[in-house]
Amino acid sequence: MCLRFDQLPGNGTSMNIAKVGIIGAGQMGSGIAQVCAAAGYQVLLNDTSSERIQAGIDTIAKNFDRRIKSGKSSEADKAAALAKISAAADLAAFGVCDLVIEAASEKEAVKKQIFEALAPHVKPDCIIGTNTSSLSITRLAASSGRPEKFMGIHFMNPVPVMELVELIRGIATNEVVFKAVNEFVGTLGKVTAVSEDFPAFIVNRILLPMINESIYTLYEGVAGVEAIDKAMKLGAHHPMGPLELADFIGLDTCLSIMQVLHEGLSDSKYRPCPLLVKYVEAGWLGRKVKRGFYDYSGEKPVPTR
Repeated sequence: MCLRFDQLPGNGTSMNIAKVGIIGAGQMGSGIAQVCAAAGYQVLLNDTSSERIQAGIDTIAKNFDRRIKSGKSSEADKAAALAKISAAADLAAFGVCDLVIEAASEKEAVKKQIFEALAPHVKPDCIIGTNTSSLSITRLAASSGRPEKFMGIHFMNPVPVMELVELIRGIATNEVVFKAVNEFVGTLGKVTAVSEDFPAFIVNRILLPMINESIYTLYEGVAGVEAIDKAMKLGAHHPMGPLELADFIGLDTCLSIMQVLHEGLSDSKYRPCPLLVKYVEAGWLGRKVKRGFYDYSGEKPVPTR
């Protein structure tokens, strides 16, 4: 897969997306790598260790196995996609990339450090994207050394399944860059929704306060975990209850987004529920550690409250 676009004003180079770099091989990064490779792009996958990169590649293989079992993919599809994914031992490997997407933890300091370290290695016309789910694109772009070629590319979780990608310009994002990324996302079989650069953008601006309110409902003793999730699944036809969804997202991520909303919009309605804070302080972060609002250590999830 290779996409070509109009010239970028001021540097005389045309945009040509063929190789995509992904920083972060966790749930989001591996998912982004999977859909890019499945669409025919060459993918370089990086993380803090070779073990984490391999774990990400193993996750992609397992995702394909599930798709093969359900008839949505074939063994040939799996082999072709995995052949397009290579490990990037360090950020210097991204010098060949046309687009690099950061999918590290939802911490602004961590992301800024990554962009500052990445800047010396990427070629002049490389686009930098961030998969942040809530942070200011303009602030992150300022640390990249190329704010005009920087924008938010927020995939939904789980990436291979969810159709939507939010696109967010920073104040300096070039229009040609925006159009290039919009077309690129389309080649992945995704649909885009454009958001202004406000805290948490569209989906999480609406979704996380609902989850936070469900935690307040539990905290105040209105109902238990099972009753809250059952009420929203059967009463509102949500595919997953809000507390179950919080565990799936990760309670630390939920807390980070609520903190961004609370600090960025200065409105008390976005105050994180104290019970959410307590669970995160306890290390009960949800499915990824097998304990959150449910205990996942047995055959069937059991409410912890």
